[in-house]
Amino acid sequence: MTNYILKRLGQGLLTVFLTVSTVFILIRMAPGDPAVSYAGPLATSEQLAAVREQFGLDRPVLEQYWIFLQQLFTGNLGTSYSFQAPAMQVVAERMPYTLTLATASILLAAVVAIPLGVWMSRRPDTGKELGVNVLTIAGQSMPDFWTGIMLLTGFAVLIPLFPASGFATWGGLVLPTITIAILQIALISRMVRREMTANFAAPYLTVARSRGVRNSVLTWRYAMGNSAIPVFTALGTRFAAMLNGVVVVEVVFAWPGVGSLIVRALETRDYPLIQATVLLTALLAVAVQLLIDLAYPLLDPRVRLGKAATA
Repeated sequence: MTNYILKRLGQGLLTVFLTVSTVFILIRMAPGDPAVSYAGPLATSEQLAAVREQFGLDRPVLEQYWIFLQQLFTGNLGTSYSFQAPAMQVVAERMPYTLTLATASILLAAVVAIPLGVWMSRRPDTGKELGVNVLTIAGQSMPDFWTGIMLLTGFAVLIPLFPASGFATWGGLVLPTITIAILQIALISRMVRREMTANFAAPYLTVARSRGVRNSVLTWRYAMGNSAIPVFTALGTRFAAMLNGVVVVEVVFAWPGVGSLIVRALETRDYPLIQATVLLTALLAVAVQLLIDLAYPLLDPRVRLGKAATA
């Protein structure tokens, strides 16, 4: 187990390093000048030169990369151009909002999608199952921005039950959570249905049914027990993706999270802020994936991570 954890940690850190290095190169290849974004379009050439010197943008790219590596291993990625504060501090202040939104969305998705998927698997090829299947396909097909705008129009404008933007109260969490969860419910419920249907047709379940085991035990202990790992993996993977910031939803609802922050950083060519956002979200995503792997033996005692690591 220890060797497996160390191996996965090494793989995760290598992934994070390659990710932030790739982002470092790509943002400098992209069109646009951070000095112009900082000083404004009316700035003189002397003012632009002073800004580039202030932020080290006048140095060769290789020298900038070497400085970036030094900052990376010290945990200080420099000062944000637009906020004039340490970039990591700015991202860390926004991360709790994204964590709150991601946690609420994945919990709502799990609470709705798992029972819904089980319900569909128990009624294959029926009119009710077909109707719910059509709804899940529709939920999977609707863009987040359209869903968010419709919810805003219906429940913040026409019927003002919830705030339209921000996170001043807990009510502001409702609409963005539902917007994100609709797609996740559609995806996860269809996966649960597929896994449960396959398990219901398995020989071991036929034997258990012939022995008179109750349907509730067949469903939740036997079939769901064998479906737990793929479903849990899907939930964890979707949660890790949300940590990168659900950009469209955060922009639609003016949510003060990482997604809206990265949009502003890209608009202003704020290199330190972009790099700090990618670093922190990549570290969190790797940590979530490691926790998912470590949870496998709890879901299925047949899984042995130590043996898998040495195989």
